[in-house]
Amino acid sequence: MNRLFGTGKPKAPNPTLKDAAKATDERVSSLDARIKKCEGELVVFRDRMQKMRDGPGKNAVKQRAMQVLKHKKMFEVQRDQLTQQSYNMESAMLATENINNTLTAVKAMQDTSKAMKAQFKMMDIDKIEQMQYDMEDAMEQANEIQELMGRSYNTPDDIDEQDLEAELDALGDDLDLDEEIPSYLSDPMPAMPELLPEAPQGPTQQPADTRPGDLARAEPALRM
Repeated sequence: MNRLFGTGKPKAPNPTLKDAAKATDERVSSLDARIKKCEGELVVFRDRMQKMRDGPGKNAVKQRAMQVLKHKKMFEVQRDQLTQQSYNMESAMLATENINNTLTAVKAMQDTSKAMKAQFKMMDIDKIEQMQYDMEDAMEQANEIQELMGRSYNTPDDIDEQDLEAELDALGDDLDLDEEIPSYLSDPMPAMPELLPEAPQGPTQQPADTRPGDLARAEPALRM
């Protein structure tokens, strides 16, 4: 079928607002160039008329200058119209862009809301609150255990700190720091006796005039 009847040409995409604004700006630039050309011609005609005398020649130049001036005015009107159209299209594009940004933000907020709802379904507020109560109870029990483990066994419970401070003050009044130290604590240690000379080695010789009875009487004295 396609060989017999052929295929239609692909349909061109519709022009966008951006394309239309671009084409309008190009038309404005073209009109600006024409207006500048007209202004240049008018300057030439003005200078020529200033050098000419009144007469048919000057009038002919004046007529040509009037035609150029009319064209200039027409180009200026078209330029102003196209400039306004370009401004309107830019405003519409800006509004469209703002709408698209708003739609994107709304879509993102909707997705975030759905995600938050799905996460909230996974959490139970009552269970979380009960968990907090359990944690508070556990911390209180831990503090009680620490207090019990740090309890002193030898210190009486009925001692008042004020009574202890009063007793400490009274104890400081009773102590006399200027009292002399007893002499037996301040006297130096007595000198140690010198060592006796070593006895000579070998058999001991008794004096010739020593008698056995004298030795027997001297031994108890040495043992003392």
